[in-house]
Amino acid sequence: MKSLINVIGLIVGSFLCSFKKENSIPFTTTTIKAPFGTVSVKAPNFSKSSKLSILDFGAEKGNQEKTTRAISKAITQANKLGGGTVVVPAGEWLTGKIHLKSNVNLHLEKGATLLFSGNPADYLPTVHSTWEGMECYNYSPLIYAYQCKNVAITGEGEVKAQMDTWKIWFARPKPHMESIKRLYLQGISYTPVIQRQMVNDTAHLRPQFIQFNRCENVLLEGISIQNSPFWTIHPYLCKNVIIRKVNVYAHGHNNDGVDPEMSQNVLIEDCVFDQGDDAIAIKSGRNPEGWRLKTPSKNIIIRNCLVKNGHQLVAIGSELSGGIENVWIQNCEVVDGAKLFHLLFIKTNERMGGYVNHIYVENVKSGKIDQGILGIETDVLYQWRNLVQTFEKRLTPIKNIFLNNVQASEVKFISRILGQKELPIENVRLKSVKATKVIDQPSKHENVSNFKSE
Repeated sequence: MKSLINVIGLIVGSFLCSFKKENSIPFTTTTIKAPFGTVSVKAPNFSKSSKLSILDFGAEKGNQEKTTRAISKAITQANKLGGGTVVVPAGEWLTGKIHLKSNVNLHLEKGATLLFSGNPADYLPTVHSTWEGMECYNYSPLIYAYQCKNVAITGEGEVKAQMDTWKIWFARPKPHMESIKRLYLQGISYTPVIQRQMVNDTAHLRPQFIQFNRCENVLLEGISIQNSPFWTIHPYLCKNVIIRKVNVYAHGHNNDGVDPEMSQNVLIEDCVFDQGDDAIAIKSGRNPEGWRLKTPSKNIIIRNCLVKNGHQLVAIGSELSGGIENVWIQNCEVVDGAKLFHLLFIKTNERMGGYVNHIYVENVKSGKIDQGILGIETDVLYQWRNLVQTFEKRLTPIKNIFLNNVQASEVKFISRILGQKELPIENVRLKSVKATKVIDQPSKHENVSNFKSE
């Protein structure tokens, strides 16, 4: 009887320990009352978690191999503990790829720099990733989290990419274009993703710097990011994402700041963007990928951000085949002298399908803008126009776009809205949207239904 009681006790104890491990990281919830409803975003709270220094796992300054291995071991141990903070102390640390795990916070102390290898071979083997809205197996993102829960990158330190090779890969020669054409055709034919292997001698599909792929409860807070091979921060198919007080500087090709893609309940606040492309670009898959995955980007709050450079403050599309809805942009500023095309640019084409609905912009100010405050275009194809044919025509319904109290110093136009005859853009309202100087006509509209400006 006594042995039976002991066995029961062990089983119960094991169950309780496993339960504690799964729930050892508490949450902090941020609740926002948006124009489209209340949005609550959960983030992991590591303030009381165990701290594991990479020094204790063999990290050594100037030694990429040892430091990469030490970070990996520390992440694995933190995960085994049921939750922990992996600490990168002050100093410069050479490293290869970093793969995060559930219940782990990568914390960079003030003065710490993770300097990432510029050798593409250090980001192999391939991982399940994406390229411009199409799923594939490609080089690992420099920092990668796949199917993780409760994951964070925090601190006052910096992550930095060495760019010698990636800069060469910015070019898009014919072999590269043929490779992305092959990937596009695989998407159209619904080829299984595992067969879409894109690492070879000619594709040169650059990896994202930070990708959270199919993750829940993500926190990115406080760090600085310098340089990026491709998109800088990419929450992909994620739920509950907070990006807060992050400073991004990346001026290479396709260097968007943040690209929430098919992600929901996303808060981006108090960030600084100095970009070679869009500061924030909201996406939801290209063509069949968005139709196959059926996951819109929705409930996205962007507030209190400063843009020093970037093609747009916020771009929506052009990859939006899964749909984009419920976006609120408020209290943001673009500095005078920034290289900016639009404040809000919604872009799609006859191949995308998807939809755009309920986009709100409030209390935004900017200096000079090369184009205008609001741009909506439905024939944006870039390199794809001549690279592949239109296999299936699906237009994009766009409606309920609201701008209030938006000001700029100089623009070519206030709004340029170019819809399609078959599917006009519906219900666009501008209130107190002004520029000190308008070079061309204030508005240029084609195929728009129910436009109002006050």
